[in-house]
Amino acid sequence: MPRVVESSRVLRAGRRAKTLKAALGWREWASLPELGIERIKVKVDTGARTSALHAFNVCPFHKDGEDWIRFDIHPVQRDDASQKTCAVPARDYRWVTNSGGKREKRFVIETPIRIGDREWPIEITLTERDQMGFRMLVGRTAIKGEFVVDPARSYCRKLP
Repeated sequence: MPRVVESSRVLRAGRRAKTLKAALGWREWASLPELGIERIKVKVDTGARTSALHAFNVCPFHKDGEDWIRFDIHPVQRDDASQKTCAVPARDYRWVTNSGGKREKRFVIETPIRIGDREWPIEITLTERDQMGFRMLVGRTAIKGEFVVDPARSYCRKLP
């Protein structure tokens, strides 16, 4: 079947045009603007349902009648000296199965993520990822409808 690539659309003979989604690599640079994190290296993991952020000193508290979470993070990989304290409304507290197959209860927050020139809100669970290679994991529900993932590539999107 003949195939013609025209800007961001793929045309196939006798079929409607489909808009191509932007590609992400298996690792990317992202920012979490409402948390004050300008750059964080993330692993894009379609095998994980939810996104996870390395957090420690996690402390729930009440503010103006709402449940909030205060936590610290080390946004730079392999650098425990740089530290950021964040405080955001708590969205949920739920059971999550970690990569080792163990269930753990995690706080969930919602905050915008920016990858490349796109920004949208995502849910992120807070957990200790000190022993993991990446401080943040972006799961499939965060990128659903936004991107496709090319596991052979890295850093496809530049931060503005």
